[in-house]
Amino acid sequence: MASASFSFVAPLPSANSLLPGRATLAFPSSSHSASWRSRRRRGHLRPLAQGADLLGDFGARDPFPEEIESNFCEKVLGNTDTMHRILIPNISALSLAQMSCEPVSSSQPPISTEVAEKLLKKVVGWRLVDGDGGRRIQCLWKVRDYGCGVQLITRIYRVAEAAGHFPNLHLEQPNQVRAELWTNSIGGLSMNDFIVAARIDQIKTLDLLPKKRIWA
Repeated sequence: MASASFSFVAPLPSANSLLPGRATLAFPSSSHSASWRSRRRRGHLRPLAQGADLLGDFGARDPFPEEIESNFCEKVLGNTDTMHRILIPNISALSLAQMSCEPVSSSQPPISTEVAEKLLKKVVGWRLVDGDGGRRIQCLWKVRDYGCGVQLITRIYRVAEAAGHFPNLHLEQPNQVRAELWTNSIGGLSMNDFIVAARIDQIKTLDLLPKKRIWA
Protein backbone atom coordinates (compact mmCIF):
# COMPACT_ATOMS: atom_id res chain seq x y z
CA MET A 1 0.00 0.00 0.00
CA ALA A 2 1.38 3.38 -0.95
CA SER A 3 1.69 5.92 1.83
CA ALA A 4 2.17 9.65 2.11
CA SER A 5 2.25 12.33 4.78
CA PHE A 6 2.13 16.10 5.00
CA SER A 7 1.77 18.70 7.74
CA PHE A 8 -0.23 21.83 8.50
CA VAL A 9 0.89 24.67 10.77
CA ALA A 10 -1.78 26.35 12.96
CA PRO A 11 -1.86 28.93 15.81
CA LEU A 12 -0.54 27.70 19.13
CA PRO A 13 -3.08 27.03 21.91
CA SER A 14 -3.67 28.61 25.27
CA ALA A 15 -3.32 26.75 28.56
CA ASN A 16 -6.96 25.63 28.69
CA SER A 17 -7.43 25.20 24.97
CA LEU A 18 -7.29 22.10 22.85
CA LEU A 19 -6.48 24.04 19.70
CA PRO A 20 -3.43 22.47 18.04
CA GLY A 21 0.03 23.86 17.59
CA ARG A 22 0.98 21.63 14.69
CA ALA A 23 -0.90 18.97 12.83
CA THR A 24 0.40 15.89 11.11
CA LEU A 25 -1.80 14.04 8.65
CA ALA A 26 -0.64 10.47 8.16
CA PHE A 27 -1.84 7.41 6.35
CA PRO A 28 -1.35 4.21 8.41
CA SER A 29 -2.96 0.89 7.55
CA SER A 30 -6.70 0.52 7.84
CA SER A 31 -6.39 -1.97 10.70
CA HIS A 32 -5.87 0.81 13.27
CA SER A 33 -8.64 2.92 14.82
CA ALA A 34 -8.97 6.29 13.11
CA SER A 35 -10.02 9.79 13.95
CA TRP A 36 -10.62 10.51 10.29
CA ARG A 37 -11.32 8.10 7.47
CA SER A 38 -11.47 8.62 3.74
CA ARG A 39 -13.66 6.73 1.35
CA ARG A 40 -13.68 6.85 -2.39
CA ARG A 41 -17.10 7.91 -3.55
CA ARG A 42 -17.75 8.55 -7.19
CA GLY A 43 -14.03 8.72 -7.86
CA HIS A 44 -13.27 11.13 -5.00
CA LEU A 45 -11.73 10.78 -1.56
CA ARG A 46 -14.06 12.21 1.04
CA PRO A 47 -12.84 12.87 4.63
CA LEU A 48 -15.30 11.73 7.28
CA ALA A 49 -15.06 12.94 10.90
CA GLN A 50 -15.50 10.22 13.51
CA GLY A 51 -15.28 11.77 16.97
CA ALA A 52 -11.58 12.44 17.45
CA ASP A 53 -9.80 11.59 20.68
CA LEU A 54 -9.37 14.99 22.35
CA LEU A 55 -6.23 13.82 24.12
CA GLY A 56 -4.49 12.27 21.14
CA ASP A 57 -0.77 12.12 20.57
CA PHE A 58 0.14 14.97 18.26
CA GLY A 59 -1.37 17.74 16.21
CA ALA A 60 -4.63 18.44 14.38
CA ARG A 61 -6.72 21.21 12.90
CA ASP A 62 -9.49 21.68 10.35
CA PRO A 63 -8.39 22.41 6.78
CA PHE A 64 -8.36 26.02 5.67
CA PRO A 65 -10.98 27.02 3.06
CA GLU A 66 -8.23 27.43 0.46
CA GLU A 67 -7.06 23.87 1.11
CA ILE A 68 -10.57 22.51 0.68
CA GLU A 69 -10.95 24.44 -2.57
CA SER A 70 -7.67 22.95 -3.83
CA ASN A 71 -9.18 19.45 -3.51
CA PHE A 72 -6.01 18.34 -1.78
CA CYS A 73 -7.66 15.10 -0.63
CA GLU A 74 -8.15 14.03 -4.26
CA LYS A 75 -4.41 14.25 -4.87
CA VAL A 76 -3.48 11.71 -2.22
CA LEU A 77 -1.93 8.50 -3.46
CA GLY A 78 -3.25 5.36 -1.82
CA ASN A 79 -5.82 2.62 -1.91
CA THR A 80 -9.55 3.16 -1.55
CA ASP A 81 -9.38 2.10 2.11
CA THR A 82 -6.49 4.43 2.99
CA MET A 83 -7.01 5.82 6.49
CA HIS A 84 -6.44 9.50 7.26
CA ARG A 85 -5.52 9.88 10.91
CA ILE A 86 -5.32 13.25 12.66
CA LEU A 87 -4.21 13.31 16.29
CA ILE A 88 -4.83 16.28 18.59
CA PRO A 89 -1.96 17.19 20.94
CA ASN A 90 -2.13 16.77 24.66
CA ILE A 91 -0.34 19.16 27.04
CA SER A 92 2.91 17.16 26.92
CA ALA A 93 3.25 17.89 23.20
CA LEU A 94 3.15 21.63 23.66
CA SER A 95 5.75 24.21 24.64
CA LEU A 96 4.77 25.72 28.01
CA ALA A 97 6.48 29.01 27.25
CA GLN A 98 4.28 29.49 24.17
CA MET A 99 1.03 28.92 26.05
CA SER A 100 -1.03 31.72 27.62
CA CYS A 101 -2.06 32.14 31.24
CA GLU A 102 -5.79 31.79 31.83
CA PRO A 103 -8.02 33.01 34.69
CA VAL A 104 -8.21 30.45 37.50
CA SER A 105 -11.46 29.92 39.40
CA SER A 106 -11.25 29.60 43.18
CA SER A 107 -13.30 26.39 42.84
CA GLN A 108 -10.63 24.82 40.66
CA PRO A 109 -8.50 22.21 42.47
CA PRO A 110 -4.70 22.61 42.49
CA ILE A 111 -2.61 20.48 40.16
CA SER A 112 -1.84 17.11 41.71
CA THR A 113 1.68 16.20 42.80
CA GLU A 114 1.90 13.60 40.04
CA VAL A 115 1.05 16.11 37.31
CA ALA A 116 3.29 18.76 38.88
CA GLU A 117 6.26 16.39 38.81
CA LYS A 118 5.68 15.73 35.12
CA LEU A 119 5.47 19.44 34.36
CA LEU A 120 8.67 20.07 36.32
CA LYS A 121 10.51 18.12 33.63
CA LYS A 122 9.59 20.89 31.20
CA VAL A 123 11.22 23.69 33.19
CA VAL A 124 14.84 24.14 34.22
CA GLY A 125 16.09 24.50 37.80
CA TRP A 126 12.67 24.57 39.47
CA ARG A 127 11.67 22.32 42.35
CA LEU A 128 8.55 21.58 44.39
CA VAL A 129 8.43 23.08 47.90
CA ASP A 130 5.76 23.50 50.56
CA GLY A 131 4.81 26.93 51.90
CA ASP A 132 2.15 28.74 53.90
CA GLY A 133 0.07 29.36 50.78
CA GLY A 134 0.26 25.76 49.63
CA ARG A 135 2.62 23.82 47.41
CA ARG A 136 4.72 25.93 45.08
CA ILE A 137 7.66 25.75 42.70
CA GLN A 138 10.92 27.51 43.51
CA CYS A 139 14.05 28.48 41.60
CA LEU A 140 17.35 29.95 42.85
CA TRP A 141 19.98 31.94 40.96
CA LYS A 142 23.50 32.79 42.07
CA VAL A 143 24.46 36.16 40.60
CA ARG A 144 27.67 38.15 40.56
CA ASP A 145 26.67 40.91 42.97
CA TYR A 146 23.75 42.85 44.43
CA GLY A 147 23.33 44.98 41.31
CA CYS A 148 23.08 41.88 39.14
CA GLY A 149 20.41 40.57 41.51
CA VAL A 150 18.36 43.73 40.98
CA GLN A 151 18.79 43.36 37.22
CA LEU A 152 17.57 39.76 37.29
CA ILE A 153 14.51 40.63 39.36
CA THR A 154 13.70 43.41 36.88
CA ARG A 155 13.89 40.98 33.97
CA ILE A 156 11.73 38.42 35.76
CA TYR A 157 9.17 41.10 36.57
CA ARG A 158 8.87 42.11 32.92
CA VAL A 159 8.20 38.51 31.90
CA ALA A 160 5.65 38.05 34.68
CA GLU A 161 3.92 41.34 33.84
CA ALA A 162 3.49 40.27 30.22
CA ALA A 163 2.00 36.95 31.35
CA GLY A 164 -0.24 38.54 34.00
CA HIS A 165 0.88 36.07 36.67
CA PHE A 166 3.47 37.16 39.24
CA PRO A 167 5.97 35.19 41.34
CA ASN A 168 7.25 36.07 44.78
CA LEU A 169 10.75 37.47 44.28
CA HIS A 170 13.45 37.70 46.96
CA LEU A 171 16.90 39.25 46.74
CA GLU A 172 18.89 37.44 49.39
CA GLN A 173 22.27 38.64 50.53
CA PRO A 174 24.82 38.60 49.27
CA ASN A 175 24.18 37.35 45.74
CA GLN A 176 21.16 35.06 45.49
CA VAL A 177 17.75 35.58 43.86
CA ARG A 178 14.82 33.34 44.80
CA ALA A 179 11.57 33.09 42.84
CA GLU A 180 8.49 31.16 43.97
CA LEU A 181 5.36 30.54 41.95
CA TRP A 182 1.95 29.32 43.09
CA THR A 183 -1.68 30.32 42.62
CA ASN A 184 -2.92 31.78 45.88
CA SER A 185 -6.62 31.66 44.93
CA ILE A 186 -6.59 27.85 44.87
CA GLY A 187 -3.96 27.31 47.54
CA GLY A 188 -1.56 25.44 45.29
CA LEU A 189 -0.23 25.10 41.77
CA SER A 190 -2.01 25.81 38.50
CA MET A 191 -0.85 25.56 34.89
CA ASN A 192 -0.17 29.32 34.96
CA ASP A 193 2.70 28.75 37.40
CA PHE A 194 4.50 26.41 35.03
CA ILE A 195 3.85 28.64 32.02
CA VAL A 196 5.49 31.59 33.78
CA ALA A 197 8.35 29.37 35.01
CA ALA A 198 9.01 28.27 31.43
CA ARG A 199 9.05 31.89 30.28
CA ILE A 200 11.42 32.86 33.08
CA ASP A 201 13.72 30.06 31.90
CA GLN A 202 14.11 31.92 28.62
CA ILE A 203 15.56 35.02 30.30
CA LYS A 204 19.20 35.61 29.43
CA THR A 205 21.29 35.60 32.61
CA LEU A 206 24.82 34.90 31.37
CA ASP A 207 25.89 38.51 31.91
CA LEU A 208 24.66 38.41 35.53
CA LEU A 209 26.38 35.22 36.69
CA PRO A 210 29.59 35.11 38.72
CA LYS A 211 32.68 35.25 36.55
CA LYS A 212 34.72 32.09 36.48
CA ARG A 213 38.31 32.30 37.59
CA ILE A 214 40.89 31.20 35.07
CA TRP A 215 43.99 29.73 36.68
CA ALA A 216 47.30 29.98 34.84
